Amino acid sequence: MEAFLDFSRKSSQEPYAVLTSIHSSSAVVVPAREFTDKVLALCPAVAVFDCDGTLWSRDSGYEFMVWSIEQGILSRNSSDWIDSRYRLYLAGEIAESPMCGEMAQIYDGLSESEVRTAAASFFRSRIAGSIFPQMRALTDALAAQGSELWAVSSTNNWVIEEGVRSLHIPPERVRAVRVEVAQGKITSKLLDVPSGPGKVASLAAAGVVLPDAVFGNSIHDAEMLQAARHPFPVNPSPALLRMAAERGWPVFYPEQSFPQPA
Repeated sequence: MEAFLDFSRKSSQEPYAVLTSIHSSSAVVVPAREFTDKVLALCPAVAVFDCDGTLWSRDSGYEFMVWSIEQGILSRNSSDWIDSRYRLYLAGEIAESPMCGEMAQIYDGLSESEVRTAAASFFRSRIAGSIFPQMRALTDALAAQGSELWAVSSTNNWVIEEGVRSLHIPPERVRAVRVEVAQGKITSKLLDVPSGPGKVASLAAAGVVLPDAVFGNSIHDAEMLQAARHPFPVNPSPALLRMAAERGWPVFYPEQSFPQPA
């Protein structure tokens, strides 16, 4: 499990990289002091947020998987299987969506209430401290203004539902990787895998077709950003930064991920 437990290893397909310079890009960067006001001025009725890398800096899906192994929540067989699958993903032999689905399917047979309790403990101890203060301030302000907030993520719903509770996003407005639960037990039957174009489809299935504002950080959020009246790349990956520059989308870097201009 050594490679699996090495948090420095991320997918070569779309790592959560922090850029060291914005001068090589023609994207328009919104200063931190102007970002919230710019969004609030739009008075969005519906605002949609990606989570990992957008609301907080950590990859909660990957880290919950590793934490589950460390805590003995997953069996040895499940741990070994997902380790081998994740190695293939890192090598580019498994695509993003199937990998995200499998990272939820590994809890097959476990009590959902126990996994949900574990997810809450995990989020409090490992992820909560990495929520970007400016994104928390934004969700506070949008909620106070009456906006309807949604979260869309390719991480499992147990972690995401726990993670966004303090950000004014109730469980019924979370679209995340979800498996069927039968008689309180988690199954391997996938119900939703919101990744890439799947994020748009998942929102549409919930009745959200043309959101007023969308916030995302990776190329897997591209379709969702394109579907918005007002797209906002937040701490964008290199691929998304290039798209933002081409399309004239305003880019925002939370203070913890990139030094803002004075």
